[in-house]
Amino acid sequence: MSVTLKDVNGRDVIVAGSSIFLGSSNGGSTPFTEVGYASTAFIIICAALVFFMTPGLGMFYSGLSRTKNSLSLIMISMLSMSIITIQWVLFGFSLSFSETGGRFIGNFDMGGFKGLGASALPMTAPQIPGILFALYQMQFATITAALIFGSVAERIRLMPAMLFIFCWSTLVYNPVAYWSWSARGWLKSMSCLDTLMSDAPCAVGELDFAGGGPVHIASGFAGLAYCLMAGKRHRTGEPFKAHNMTNVFLGLALLWYGWYGFNAGSALSATPRAAMAGLVTTVSAAAGSLAWVLFDYSQHKKLSGLGFCSGAVAGLVGITPAAGYVAPWAAIIIGSVTGVVCNIACRVKTRLGFDDSLDAWGVHGVGGYVGGILTGIFAQKWIAALDGTVINGGWVDGNWVQVAYQLAGSTTIAVWSFVVSLLILFVINKIPGFHIRSTAEEQMLGNDLGEMGEVAYEIVVTSTNAPNHNTLSTAVRRAEKPELPAHDSTVSIATTNNV
Repeated sequence: MSVTLKDVNGRDVIVAGSSIFLGSSNGGSTPFTEVGYASTAFIIICAALVFFMTPGLGMFYSGLSRTKNSLSLIMISMLSMSIITIQWVLFGFSLSFSETGGRFIGNFDMGGFKGLGASALPMTAPQIPGILFALYQMQFATITAALIFGSVAERIRLMPAMLFIFCWSTLVYNPVAYWSWSARGWLKSMSCLDTLMSDAPCAVGELDFAGGGPVHIASGFAGLAYCLMAGKRHRTGEPFKAHNMTNVFLGLALLWYGWYGFNAGSALSATPRAAMAGLVTTVSAAAGSLAWVLFDYSQHKKLSGLGFCSGAVAGLVGITPAAGYVAPWAAIIIGSVTGVVCNIACRVKTRLGFDDSLDAWGVHGVGGYVGGILTGIFAQKWIAALDGTVINGGWVDGNWVQVAYQLAGSTTIAVWSFVVSLLILFVINKIPGFHIRSTAEEQMLGNDLGEMGEVAYEIVVTSTNAPNHNTLSTAVRRAEKPELPAHDSTVSIATTNNV
């Protein structure tokens, strides 16, 4: 359902769901109220879900790393949350969503959340109070910064990384979010750049429902820049492999759970379009997980749990820009294609000679780019119209030029994030005491002890001479090297595996 009403300036405003303007309800320039406050409650819940994704990402990255680096990856994720929160309140939100900014970036009119309250942002988020929109978008900025560090796991120093988070969000995330989502963002209105400063920009340009560009492409290509600047990890005899697949699955579960708030909440109102965005999100994730697993199985004849988790994340990334624009059948294609392409990208990094530790570029950078292009192919008018939004659709609706808009927008964000990230890292690396890479000795010790002086696990060595031979260490030794009777080894092997 949607209604068209007049705002305080006499302009027609389409309001989705149960959201309506009542001009006499409060004194803001764009008063906001809602019958039942359904959308307000919905977005508060979605903000909490997206918040939950950041510690989930920490668990995901922690499980993928080696034991001695696992705690520091949770730490950098949580540090991102705190740093971005302060930056967002001071000026980050205003730079990203000010409705009185220019063509390239917002201004400081809403610095310190000045003027935010019950009034809505009429051209950006007319369905909910402005203060709620700021809270919701804060969670996006938080997890975006945290995503970067999957590319440089096991060799980053935390203090330079903290400075990088602050600078990167200001110089990369805030401008890119403004281009893609703000009322006057030039990518959002690519077809009418000459009218961006008018009262009502055309909003015909790149389509990005929930952050394929500002979140995934930007963080993925920043991660690529970071891993190139930091160089490869110091190699010892210890293999680089996930130390705790249970944590990886738990992290995936938290991310997948939070992604409902990420994508469905980007409808910014409790409408059928939000429900559709939530549905296609989980459909794409399921398709991505199966595509990755089956592609690996065709190569190695093994069903990989790591592959399942990576594929699900790839599917979630691929559907993010498309979630409010595509039908469920298209989500299957998007998830499958993104899963296979990201799988190939993660294999290619070895041949290209860079160390994208946990595949942040291979999954988020490449997945966001692929998802952006596929949005231009599969976007449909009827999906957007579920809450009254009008778009020209994608190639399947006969609007092939949308693919060109998507290609231009995705490429611009990738290049901007990569180049500016390189410059930020180059400057930080020149600051005395702020070199971005840990030394070979520190890497052998591990980031947990080297950077934090704490560890995720306390390893207890049990004496092999203890009188009680049923100790854990004895059981582990027997499981690793079972003593097999000569007369019936088959039965003994089965028994050991069952134990």
